[in-house]
Amino acid sequence: MGTPDFAVEPLKAIVNDGFNVVGVVTVPDKPAGRGLKLQESPVKRYAIKQGIKVLQPEKLRDPAFTEELKSLSPDIAVVVAFRMLPKEVWSLPTLGTFNLHASLLPQYRGAAPINWAVINGEKVSGVTTFLIDEQIDTGNILLSEKVDIDINDTAGQLHDKLMVVGASLTVKTIKALASKSITPTPQPSSIELKSAPKIFRETCKIAWANSALSVHNHIRGLSPYPGAWSDLELSDGTIVSAKIQLTALAELYKHSDIGSILIDKDRIIVSCNDSCVEILQLQLPGKKSMATPDLLRGMQSNLPKRFL
Repeated sequence: MGTPDFAVEPLKAIVNDGFNVVGVVTVPDKPAGRGLKLQESPVKRYAIKQGIKVLQPEKLRDPAFTEELKSLSPDIAVVVAFRMLPKEVWSLPTLGTFNLHASLLPQYRGAAPINWAVINGEKVSGVTTFLIDEQIDTGNILLSEKVDIDINDTAGQLHDKLMVVGASLTVKTIKALASKSITPTPQPSSIELKSAPKIFRETCKIAWANSALSVHNHIRGLSPYPGAWSDLELSDGTIVSAKIQLTALAELYKHSDIGSILIDKDRIIVSCNDSCVEILQLQLPGKKSMATPDLLRGMQSNLPKRFL
């Protein structure tokens, strides 16, 4: 059961390991793009290529869906980046239903664990498999594996790392459940938890008054999607909204007013609370995302002046 690319890799691993995948459950096709054509989920596209039966219920409590699921007689259900399941669904498989979550539970329960781990400057993340229960991301842990986070890793890069490790962990978990060689472990309850709530537009606004490291982490934690943004004043006084995809720490530059921009040849250096960050890639309204040197060449005399 899954929808995005992150769920495709585990499904591939399951198929490649020779398991009998009796069905795939994913979201209904949705209109997207300029023509609003119906788009299939990445999981559905892969399943169809493999000749796997695809179920796309509008409502997971629909009796027709649960009856069709029962008819497949599943031993195990694997959930990756899907919806919250009702008990009549997750309790159906004889050996259990488990979820692959992109964090080291119990830390970063919620919708955006990859983004928040990077935003918070974590040096280690990971993937966890756990048995689903009535609540969100609270079930007994089966297996987990750590993944290092580099100081310049974006959320997109961490996503790809976790996707590969998660695919392998999914197969290990299925084998452990099938052989009954694993004892589920309750999640620790006596530690301070960091959450991973859904990200909104205001979450993405850059606070230049924070430390340079905090700003750098915030930007890379939202790259490539949904993207950190800031209002930008140009030299002619125009104010536009700019998305910033990549930065680097630039501590050697002299600190000046917060948000002020130093243009050094083909570089953009921005002052934060304690030091500076360098903007490596950004996007202006109506333009494609560009590396800083290319963007500056195209802006001619109306150059960036200050981030607000």
